[in-house]
Amino acid sequence: MATTTQVSDREKRRVFFAATLGASVEWFDYAIYGVLAPVIATRLFPEGDEVAALLSTFAIFAVSFLVRPLGAMYFGSLGDRVGRARTAAVVVTLMTVATGLIGLQPTYQAVGVAAPLLLVLRLVQGFSAGGEMGVGSMIHEFMGAKRRGFIFGLHNVSSYVSSLSALGLAALVTQSRSRWA
Repeated sequence: MATTTQVSDREKRRVFFAATLGASVEWFDYAIYGVLAPVIATRLFPEGDEVAALLSTFAIFAVSFLVRPLGAMYFGSLGDRVGRARTAAVVVTLMTVATGLIGLQPTYQAVGVAAPLLLVLRLVQGFSAGGEMGVGSMIHEFMGAKRRGFIFGLHNVSSYVSSLSALGLAALVTQSRSRWA
């Protein structure tokens, strides 16, 4: 987008909220997966070797970071060709759907070896998270120079708020579960 093009305040708000939603989903997911890794390990891997299950859970977590550069290259190029707004919508949708499917994933006891294999969705999340990193350029292009730094800073705060929300939710759920047991 050329800097001489006028963008309405409504369009600026849409871009900001879409970009912030993407960042929020991404960081919420990464925080909740990391803090609940011990629970994920017991639910999605076979019983018997808790250390191997936990290491496998973290290995899948790490692999999702390794595909981020591929997502950044792919979605960055796509953003140049079809527009950053459309690309951001695809990225947010991919991240949200993959996160939701992981949350609904059946346990190892229910589907056997398919449970850990379904964590391949972490690759989709990592790939889309790489694309989400390019959303910062969209904010830069759409926001006026006068408030660009403030708006971008506010966008970044959403990642911290989402991470803290994930930690709070995990604490609430685990505390509630311990009372039920």
